[in-house]
Amino acid sequence: MAGRRRWSTEEILDAAAELLRTSDADSFSVRRLAAVLGTDSSSLYRHFRSKTELLRAVADRVLLAAMEDHRAEGDWKQRIMALALRLRDAFGRQPQLAAVWGRYASGGTGSRLVMEEVLEALRASGLPDAEIPVRYHRMAVLLAALIASEAGVASITPDEYEQGMELFRVAVLGADPERFPALAHFARDIRPLGADRRAVFEELLADQLAQVEAVVRAGAPHGSAAPGGEGPARPSA
Repeated sequence: MAGRRRWSTEEILDAAAELLRTSDADSFSVRRLAAVLGTDSSSLYRHFRSKTELLRAVADRVLLAAMEDHRAEGDWKQRIMALALRLRDAFGRQPQLAAVWGRYASGGTGSRLVMEEVLEALRASGLPDAEIPVRYHRMAVLLAALIASEAGVASITPDEYEQGMELFRVAVLGADPERFPALAHFARDIRPLGADRRAVFEELLADQLAQVEAVVRAGAPHGSAAPGGEGPARPSA
């Protein structure tokens, strides 16, 4: 009797990514993946010590693919914005994996490439080294949250979307003005969460970049300007 096929790490990750296209991290299991591959769970645990480790590796492949042909261009703000849009598009093609990334993060090569680009861009902004880790963390949390949230909306069916819109209209336009006076007052102008997400994504990220720029300007010598702005460039250390 022929032995079971030995699957490579890349083949396992391919199968896991495909399985996650039609399920989520909660319903995903190593046992289910093993069944798809026609093997047993123990053979997969030779490659990954746990389900979490496997999910992190799958998410990291999205980051790695997004960074494969990435070139840092423009000033520091343009670099971060371009990277953010690239990551959003990459996870937009695999929305279930965006939730995996937001929950489990990643420590692979793809993750390190993303971290390196953001940290280098922040250094190019003129931020003091002591400020960079904190600003990086805020930006990383914001990006993960925005990308996972947008992907969550993208993964629902048209029927689910329409049901959600109807519930939104009932909840907002039908709000009792005595109990919810502010909501009733603004009801016709309140937008659902799924509306204009691309513009909101870029606006929120731009606000975060503006905060970084404000810190740089506040610490710039008198008569100089932050990198990328008007006026003399701040001398490098």
